[in-house]
Amino acid sequence: MTLTELRYIVAVARERHFGRAAEACFVSQPTLSVAIKKLEEELDVKIFERGANEVTMTPLGEDIVRQAQSVIEQASAIKDIAKRGKDPLDGPLRLGIIYTIGPYLLPELVKHCIELYPRMPLMLQENFTTKLLDMLRTGELDCAIMAEPFPDAGLAVAPLYDEPFVVAVPASHALAKRERISAEELKAETMLLLGNGHCFRDHVLEVCPEFARFSTDAEGIRKSFEGSSLETIKHMVASGMGVTVVPALSVPAQVPDHLRYIPFEAPAPTRRVVLAWRRTFTRYEAVAALRNAVYACKLDRVTLLS
Repeated sequence: MTLTELRYIVAVARERHFGRAAEACFVSQPTLSVAIKKLEEELDVKIFERGANEVTMTPLGEDIVRQAQSVIEQASAIKDIAKRGKDPLDGPLRLGIIYTIGPYLLPELVKHCIELYPRMPLMLQENFTTKLLDMLRTGELDCAIMAEPFPDAGLAVAPLYDEPFVVAVPASHALAKRERISAEELKAETMLLLGNGHCFRDHVLEVCPEFARFSTDAEGIRKSFEGSSLETIKHMVASGMGVTVVPALSVPAQVPDHLRYIPFEAPAPTRRVVLAWRRTFTRYEAVAALRNAVYACKLDRVTLLS
């Protein structure tokens, strides 16, 4: 049994597909399949059930994969302990970040990390919250910047800032000249939403629950009301397709002529952005340094939390 084989079975469990798991591990599918078959023969158990379209774990396989994740994490900790003995701020930090935060926080954050911690480059992974949680659990990431709430995965969590939401409307819209707007007033509007998988979509539906009907596949036209990114949705708003709700940091310093951003009436809906990491991660000084770099950023529209 090798660490490589354990990494392979964790990858297959995560991807539910041998081909995608092989790509994630940077090996060919035959190499991965042979290694897993060898491990199953050595243990004399079946870890995976191979279906036509999806790979599932056997009940015993779930226990084996869970233990494999723990072993991989502990093996990684040995390297971290060695690095920590030298300098915890010397070496890459693997940071995950969700799609609706990355484009707006990373430009300043990376700049400050370069200035403050030049020997700690950031290895960045932008993804959905659920994917980042999986990568944290398996040790593929050291820490992640996400928005609460998310499933309790036994992680250590430190708050970074509270971020209010604002409404984006076309410049020609009847609401464009308003100084404040209520969630109630949005009921009569066509709301443009992010697609499934984005936690910010759920945040918007909490503010405007009547638009939850867009989350169904019942009416095909409504799929066109979904966008793959906040920036794509802003272009749809500018073209007059509807209105949307965005996080405050996504509002540019210079607002284009064809868009208007309007704050909500108090109390404005907000989201809490946090930094999460495994409790067993040994380079805590690196996590603290990353928090300091966030606090060094010019984040005018949010409330920083200590």
